[in-house]
Amino acid sequence: MSDGATTQDHTLTEAGSIAGVDNRKFGIWLFLASEVMFFMALIGMYLAYRGQASWTEFHRALDIPLTGVNTFILLTSSLMVVLAVSAAQQGHRRNLTLWMLATVVLGTIFVSIQAFEYGKLGTEGHTLNSDLAGNVFFTLTGFHGLHVIIGVLWGVFVMLRGARGGFGRSNFMGVELFGLYWHFVDVVWILLFTIIYLI
Repeated sequence: MSDGATTQDHTLTEAGSIAGVDNRKFGIWLFLASEVMFFMALIGMYLAYRGQASWTEFHRALDIPLTGVNTFILLTSSLMVVLAVSAAQQGHRRNLTLWMLATVVLGTIFVSIQAFEYGKLGTEGHTLNSDLAGNVFFTLTGFHGLHVIIGVLWGVFVMLRGARGGFGRSNFMGVELFGLYWHFVDVVWILLFTIIYLI
């Protein structure tokens, strides 16, 4: 076998990686790329129907200050994830657990405030089936909320595993993969908050 072939085999098999990129990280990037296309399709639907007359009335019912606070909460949770990844890389089990707990709590608060907003809109007659504006709004923000819930559950798993010493200086990929997903969820929300609430 030639040196070139040996080098190629080594690149493909070392630490379960392709060209130096961990297979798990490569997989999460592929997954997030598919999620980007999914959300772009939903956002495209929103932009196509945003000019409808019902949207102006619906937009007046949105609580922009409350959602601004909620956006800050979600962005703060992203900082907690950065600190959690750093703690895992340094082998600080206690700090990892605390930062992950903070992430989970903030994510839960975000979803709870979103649920409160949904209830408030419902009392004003704006529901998923009330009109086109409601349908598009609840579909877009609802799918994002579902992604946050999935992230919270994943975060609980990472937190519990970290508390048991499942991550360390040589084994922190699980925390990093969660971080990639959580940051994606945050970036999507910034986009949604801007085009739905602010524009």
